[in-house]
Amino acid sequence: MLTPPRSLLTVPPEGPPLAPPPTTTGPNDAAPADTRPTASDRAGVAPDDAAPDDAAPAGTGPADAVFRAERAWVDGAFRPATVVVRDGRITAVLPIDAVVETGTAETGTAAAGTAQAATEHVVPAGHVLLPGLVDTHVHVNEPGRTEWEGFASATRAAALGGVTTIIDMPLNSIPATTTVDALAVKRASAEGRVAVDVGFWGGAVPASLGSLDALHDAGVFGFKCFTAPSGVDEFPHLDPVQLRAAIEEVARIDALLIVHAEDPALLVPHEALGVHYDDFLGTRPPEAERSAIARVIDGARATGARVHVLHLSDASALPMIRAAKDDGVRITVETCPHYLAFEAGSIPDGATEFKCCPPIRDDANRDALWQGLLDGTIDLVVSDHSPSTADLKVDDWGLAWGGIAGLQVGFRAVWTEAHRRGLPLERILPFFTTGPADLVRTADRGRIAPGALAHLAVFDPSATAVIDVAGLAHRNPVSAFAGLEARGRVTETFLRGRRVASSAEGVTAVEGALVDRG
Repeated sequence: MLTPPRSLLTVPPEGPPLAPPPTTTGPNDAAPADTRPTASDRAGVAPDDAAPDDAAPAGTGPADAVFRAERAWVDGAFRPATVVVRDGRITAVLPIDAVVETGTAETGTAAAGTAQAATEHVVPAGHVLLPGLVDTHVHVNEPGRTEWEGFASATRAAALGGVTTIIDMPLNSIPATTTVDALAVKRASAEGRVAVDVGFWGGAVPASLGSLDALHDAGVFGFKCFTAPSGVDEFPHLDPVQLRAAIEEVARIDALLIVHAEDPALLVPHEALGVHYDDFLGTRPPEAERSAIARVIDGARATGARVHVLHLSDASALPMIRAAKDDGVRITVETCPHYLAFEAGSIPDGATEFKCCPPIRDDANRDALWQGLLDGTIDLVVSDHSPSTADLKVDDWGLAWGGIAGLQVGFRAVWTEAHRRGLPLERILPFFTTGPADLVRTADRGRIAPGALAHLAVFDPSATAVIDVAGLAHRNPVSAFAGLEARGRVTETFLRGRRVASSAEGVTAVEGALVDRG
């Protein structure tokens, strides 16, 4: 595997990792407070519903776990706190020196019934306590392509990266998740084998249009479609007429349509391209994204549907997305760590571990994506973890599989670039926590608050290390992030208040649950 050039491997200069947010607005600073609707508003979630107060009530009585941290991410800021957990949920967030009544906790399954003393976790000085991260864009590929990835390996990678909830994409697995029966097959493949919580997207393909409501009722969080060929025959794309039909259908059943938006009429057909990245980049111009996104906006505007733009690469589409939001269109948008951490000019010849669709664009585009984060246009950052076997990553950009593996390290990569740009950790955290959680209307995830699930991560923001791809937990040792000198380290991950992974011991428990919309 080729190593990224030095320009991709620079450790940012030391600086205060948790500085107060900037008070003035410059090219790389936050815009003034945004009064437009939040991601929750655009997703159709009322403010009261966006908070975890309406989540299933946590148990009452003595705590079975207590977390004390000088810096806990609570209500959008770091502050000293004691986080009290009972029956897997947070029951209170108290001052750090609060006296808490503790009882006993069950170990393992309820059937095991082995009692032990309640645990108290003191977050080390210099570390921060975060809500477990949420990643709504993960290709697990099981069943059918488990040589690429699988539920066991993908969720272990997630746990080690502080990600406690993933939503699995409907394609690259065989069968694709386009029917209720296919969803049952996928759930059976995952049952009892996941180290973090896992939910599922359904697929909107030509054959499933008109019957999406059955899959929606079965618990998927929404429907993914492509406006250009997906790369796998079992998941065909929607033409413009079919796309409008899908938008009308999700509007009718109050579902969410998530869209891989590229216009096939503006893509350049090709076979072999050779080793030069620019030759591949030219086949997927930014106009292809803009054209498809405009069609999605038009459909959502006409129907009132909830729509979401996946893996935005082209920053020049941001003004039309922002204008649509300002007009009340129910649209959200994500980007990915590789678009924020890398830029086209630094990708080496033949380094197809960087190949993805839409592609990584130039440095000016990357700067504009960062501005889109800071001004509130972009709602979330998720991995689009799309691994394959190493043999599919040949050095020809036209023939190599397009997909980047980054589930375990994407958060660290974005924090590295944010720190280089002088941004504090606070500025990026919502994009990995409340942003994706609100997209899928899971009000009890991605936040530290009473009623929320006690999904937590301990993070050392100042640690630095070169990413060794052989040490990552996803199945195949191929990643664009290999060799990156990354800032930050997840040292512990907790699911329902119980530690399931640590940087010292790896994954120590497999206790994830399969979750449904509802």
